[in-house]
Amino acid sequence: MGIDTADIRFPTSQLLDGSDAMNPDPDYSAAYLRVRTDAGDELSGDGFVFTIGRGNDIQLTAIRSLAQRLVGREVEPLLDDLGGFWRELVHDSQLRWLGPEKGVIHMAVGAVVNALWDLKAKRAGQPLWLLLSELTPEQIVDLVDFRYLANALTAAEALTILRAAEPTRAERIAELRRNGFPAYTTTPGWLGYSDEKLARLCREAVDDGFRQIKLKVGADLGDDRRRMRIAREVVGPDIKIAIDANQRWEQDEAIEWVNALAEFDPAWVEEPTNPDDLLAHAAIAKGIAPIRVATGEHMANRVMFKQFLQADALQVMQIDAARVAGVNENIANLLLAAKFGVPVCPHAGGVGLCEAVQHLSMFDYVAVSQTTENRVIEFVDHLHEHFVTPALVSGGQYRAPEAPGSGAEMLPASIAEYTWGADG
Repeated sequence: MGIDTADIRFPTSQLLDGSDAMNPDPDYSAAYLRVRTDAGDELSGDGFVFTIGRGNDIQLTAIRSLAQRLVGREVEPLLDDLGGFWRELVHDSQLRWLGPEKGVIHMAVGAVVNALWDLKAKRAGQPLWLLLSELTPEQIVDLVDFRYLANALTAAEALTILRAAEPTRAERIAELRRNGFPAYTTTPGWLGYSDEKLARLCREAVDDGFRQIKLKVGADLGDDRRRMRIAREVVGPDIKIAIDANQRWEQDEAIEWVNALAEFDPAWVEEPTNPDDLLAHAAIAKGIAPIRVATGEHMANRVMFKQFLQADALQVMQIDAARVAGVNENIANLLLAAKFGVPVCPHAGGVGLCEAVQHLSMFDYVAVSQTTENRVIEFVDHLHEHFVTPALVSGGQYRAPEAPGSGAEMLPASIAEYTWGADG
């Protein structure tokens, strides 16, 4: 096996796409990995870590270092034991010192593991969600590292969850193919947009069939009240409006601020404070109920998800396809959510995240949770044109991908044009 990498950056800061209270000028970027084989089929495995500009080169260095382990190895043994390979990377005693299981190294593990899953799905001729959904419960459990989870979820409990869903998987696969999976859109809500643009995009979102939108908040309470009023007046009482503070507030400030927006009926508040602060999230959840707390896009690993669930510190789990150590760890997160009865509504506000995370939600519906109730996948209408198989959303629904792979593969022309420093 061989590898190629690229430091890809898009100048989204020019139009303030992606702007929020903590990240006013993001340039959506991808530390990108391609795994090649000499099998003669010209198939590649593609993975990435999403960043917002500076530091993308640091993330790419970590990916290159880990991906070197693939060079010269036989592809079939790796793809046949992705649970074992995950453990090989994550349990490396020297690399663990840099985490353990968090930060740049852990995300780099995710890029490598996800690239192998992409390759495995392409070689099987299946979209990733379907490949995962057709694994046996035992095969799925073998992918998960239950170390540190046993006081909340055991392998036996995971098998029970998966076996309960197995007899009716075919029905849900057919349902996905007919109707897709519910989506919500963040496109109207970037903090740098004018009131006029906010109103127009809210109207367009409803016209496009979305039943939920999301607005960024947290810079100024007066501005947030004005923007929430505009959005609510445009979409009416029946469309959900989530809000996202992007870690802006202190605990008590979050409670006061969200309660000041309660008259606009927020569906949830996302990342109200530091994403590591379990006790603050628990206090905020209690202080703003029945408004729900949503978080997870910056959670480093399955252990954090476990603890937040145990403490009732989140009521909406937001997994991210590129934050934890890949597909394997996100399967653990989905199983934890099922055990605690918490809906999963993935984060997808970034380049390639819509393409990647849709497969995890669809697998969750088919093989784990068995429901789409109170579940939506974020959709942001930016940069999909750079992918070989872009996410397709219509009528407010993600359409089930049928192309083989995970959706992570970018077009060669886009890689060439947006590689950082390519023009010298």
